[in-house]
Amino acid sequence: MAEQVDVVVIGLGVGGEETAGRLAQAGLDVVGIDPRLVGGECPYWGCIPSKMMIRAANLVAETRRVDGMAGRATVEPDWAPVARRIRDEATDNWNDQVAVDRLVGKGVTFLRERATITAPGTVQAGDRTFEASKGIVVATGTVPVVPPIEGLAGTPFWTNHEAIEADTLPASIIVLGGGAIGLELAQVFARFGVAVTVVEAADRVLVLEEPESSALAQEVLERDGITFRTGVRAEAVSYDDGFTVRLGDGSAVTGEKLLVATGRRTDVRGLGLDAVGVDPSARFVAVDEQLRAASNVWAVGDVTGIGAFTHNAMYQANVAVLDILGADGAPRARYHAMPRVTFTDPEIGAVGLTEQQARDQGLDVRTAITQIPDSTRGWIHKAGNEGFVKVVMDASRGVLVGATSAGPVGGEVLSGLAVAVHAAVPVKELQQMIFAYPTFHRAYGEALKNL
Repeated sequence: MAEQVDVVVIGLGVGGEETAGRLAQAGLDVVGIDPRLVGGECPYWGCIPSKMMIRAANLVAETRRVDGMAGRATVEPDWAPVARRIRDEATDNWNDQVAVDRLVGKGVTFLRERATITAPGTVQAGDRTFEASKGIVVATGTVPVVPPIEGLAGTPFWTNHEAIEADTLPASIIVLGGGAIGLELAQVFARFGVAVTVVEAADRVLVLEEPESSALAQEVLERDGITFRTGVRAEAVSYDDGFTVRLGDGSAVTGEKLLVATGRRTDVRGLGLDAVGVDPSARFVAVDEQLRAASNVWAVGDVTGIGAFTHNAMYQANVAVLDILGADGAPRARYHAMPRVTFTDPEIGAVGLTEQQARDQGLDVRTAITQIPDSTRGWIHKAGNEGFVKVVMDASRGVLVGATSAGPVGGEVLSGLAVAVHAAVPVKELQQMIFAYPTFHRAYGEALKNL
């Protein structure tokens, strides 16, 4: 006999865990189902452990910047404490019991099973069947894309999982993919003495960001010793106690390890989405402004294909929860001010549209840019002060529609620009703001003046 519940949440990554916990705390009878670790990629193989790695690598870099500014210093990078911190502090050696206890403590019934939707409102998990009177939430996330490169399948290549779990680092590594994940890990490895080669099929790294961001990232990472091969595809891979990647121009690169960081994709095969009228072969689960994918079916997080970020999963969870609860004035999801940060050194933060995206939308675009080293704080900072602020304005409305903040704390400096884009604050008002002196924030005050 089917068990009667209010809501079934399939997938308990960041978005699913938040949704299930909030609904249970609101008094609903909630079942959460996931065969993987509760919390998903972010706490175990993504944002949390990777930022621990980045923090350690940045400490190494800062120590090397002492000479000429504050005396002399030497550093001997050691990966062991980094790996130990990831195991002990971030992941509990990839044990999710704390997360499970937290979820159950909120009133959620947890099953570590694979779930299948067998009919509208009905979910099968193991030997149990649930009928959800209020609906189903799909939050199954994404998995790494493994491109169909000749010879790649069957080799011991790394994804972000193996890179994060590494107790020791190789002497050399090839990184396929010049996006945020690839560049962040590449810089970490290089600063710990690994010879790194990044292969990117596009003509520049960070292809979804401003060209200025791409140029800055490559320039700085090259100074860390990283070799870049852009505008060329990996055509074949061979492995024999090390990897050889043959490239489209006839050349080849070699490395002890190969990290595949070419993006992520949904994997909803076998979930039974067709039982509720959702195309299981679609690239993502399409949702409306209330995160509804079908009648009494919601989807949140990376599975929606809208901003593969932890903060967006949490944002979407809030919208879905309030809609499921029938809250008065429940918000509708808006993504015009989506913030994102590539946590290289310098950090590259961005919000909203790039200049090209704004032009592609037919907006009357004006831009301005200022360099961080030209600001007082940048000049004081000196070593490691690379960066810039770029603002993108819709001149017809007089508001910012996008901005980039690259610099030593670019992700933090982005916050004011994110507020401006989100709330459509008139540029004339922003130009009259008082910016504390001397802060990195004054750099975007200068950029705004130049508009």
